[in-house]
Amino acid sequence: MLAEPRFQVEWVAPDTPLRDWSQYWLVAPWRLLLGSEALQGLPLQALAAQGCLLGAVEGGSMLWAAAGLLQDRRAVCTDWLLAPLQQQHPGSVWKRGLWEIDGSRTPPLLSCARPLALPDLLLAWLARTEGEALAQQLAARIGLSVLRGDAERVLGEQHSDARHMPPRLAEALALMHANLGEPLPTEDVARLVGLSRRQLERLFKQHLDSLPSRHYLELRLQRARELLQRSGQSILQVGLSCGFSSGAHFSNAYKAAFGHTPRDERARPLKPAVTPQAHVPAPPASRHTG
Repeated sequence: MLAEPRFQVEWVAPDTPLRDWSQYWLVAPWRLLLGSEALQGLPLQALAAQGCLLGAVEGGSMLWAAAGLLQDRRAVCTDWLLAPLQQQHPGSVWKRGLWEIDGSRTPPLLSCARPLALPDLLLAWLARTEGEALAQQLAARIGLSVLRGDAERVLGEQHSDARHMPPRLAEALALMHANLGEPLPTEDVARLVGLSRRQLERLFKQHLDSLPSRHYLELRLQRARELLQRSGQSILQVGLSCGFSSGAHFSNAYKAAFGHTPRDERARPLKPAVTPQAHVPAPPASRHTG
């Protein structure tokens, strides 16, 4: 390990006076709606000018792009936002995957698609700057037996071509991702994106070969799987945070999808996050709970 501490983490407000930081990270949800007020008080251009490492977690990369600092540079995003971001910021190179390190020019720019991918990104950067051995030691210290590569898929994402995804389908997926803890009924998702339930179901069937309710459940189970593998939350906390009403409800749904219980998952050795699509049983025909 390092002989002495090299980094100190500090949370700062947008209007914090500029200091001699070595790194500056923007943390924001993907559902962030960019407006003029979103950038007020952020010294982004000044930070880039002084060579500060630019970091982004989830939608933080959208703020860098809105500030004009992603021109001809690479950043990672989720499948369901690939087409909108390519249209909104055509000068940026948006990639699928878990994380991305763009060292093409100074300052370097680091981004990750999900908060749970941040350890993989930081350890990859540490390996580049301080050596692979140190990164592996630190990974073992925080309980990671495998470091996920930049091109790994985000759990729960489809392998369909997101470039041709209709905008309203992307909006529906954004709503689902933003409400995994308190799932919305299918009727509400459809209404919020300006479609009828039948129209939304046709979009999901055509582009994702699934029903909205089935896909929503799949997203929640995949998020739960990632939390079980890469967080210290209890099994009950994981289930509740992914929208399941009880431990028994979570365990039954998880076993039906993956063939083993959440407890079994927690006991398994950590592996790279390239997994087959979870098999989620279709809901009974008589139920319309969304």
